[in-house]
Amino acid sequence: MHAALITDKETIEFVEFEESAPDSDQVVVDITLCGICGTDIHSFQSPGPAWPATCGHEWTGIISKAGSEVTRVDEGDRVIIAVPPSCGSCPACHAGQMNKCQTVLMATMGRGPFETPHGGFAERLTIHHGRVVPANPDLTDEQAAQIEPAAICFHAVRATAPRLGDVAVIQGAGPIGLSALQWVLAAGAGTTIVVEPNNTRRDLALNLGAHHSIDPSIAVDFVAEHTRGLGGDVVYECAGIPATVQSAVDLARRGGRVSLIGLAMGDAPMSPRQWLTKEINVSAALGYTHEEFEMTMGYVGDGRIDLDALHSGTVALSEIADTFVELAGGQSEHTKVLVRP
Repeated sequence: MHAALITDKETIEFVEFEESAPDSDQVVVDITLCGICGTDIHSFQSPGPAWPATCGHEWTGIISKAGSEVTRVDEGDRVIIAVPPSCGSCPACHAGQMNKCQTVLMATMGRGPFETPHGGFAERLTIHHGRVVPANPDLTDEQAAQIEPAAICFHAVRATAPRLGDVAVIQGAGPIGLSALQWVLAAGAGTTIVVEPNNTRRDLALNLGAHHSIDPSIAVDFVAEHTRGLGGDVVYECAGIPATVQSAVDLARRGGRVSLIGLAMGDAPMSPRQWLTKEINVSAALGYTHEEFEMTMGYVGDGRIDLDALHSGTVALSEIADTFVELAGGQSEHTKVLVRP
């Protein structure tokens, strides 16, 4: 069996892996769909290989084999990739901080005891049963393949929720930004302003309920004008670009809040003096809890969160290299591309 891996900057190779029976605590999942994540593209644009387990980390599929000790899921179940439950034995868990479990953090980054030799850009993946969650039956396969990033946004907005009537600014209208926008609206923001350079994505943000959708070149003046010079009450940084970390602070009011959701691969230039004088409250969000994952499936399943609008195309695994080149070019009209192995 072959899996697609990012082996160097702008290089994707199909690597052969020997198939074997799952260990007693593992399952084999036949991948139905796997999403291409923004961090996949950032890795593709960066020197050196990407960590193998993270090459395709948003997938859904069917369990074809289950190890002898696996009882929580069965062969034939449709499942979605998720973080494992808290381990209960790491220093964070022993301190009562189960939601900051270090084993879960390592799994989120594709490392540790739950590490796999490749990700979901493959026909099948053998993985510990703790990394899969049964899919909500109300979800389509296309929706199921997008639950993992939607849950990340739910976790972030839940942690830094807008207050009723707040002016919320969302930087970036990719899949993360458009998902965050919907959670922000559901949480009660009074006005939402999406900042995005791509015309198609700006229009999509408006279709999903954004009150304003603007180009970054006019963002500072626009936000100032619409807030009587104050700035946004809360800014969600979803672009995942080093420079936009500081621009999130630029758009926030004094005493405002900034939530870092997008993952910038490089160091970010910043003005500490501005962060200090503005008394900015900064939060960051990585991952989600199993409760939040289940809640995300429920919101999508009953139509309150629209992931179908984000899905712009599905490609075969053989087309993945060309698709990465297109997405990395910055001019693609795609929003969320799914890969069908």
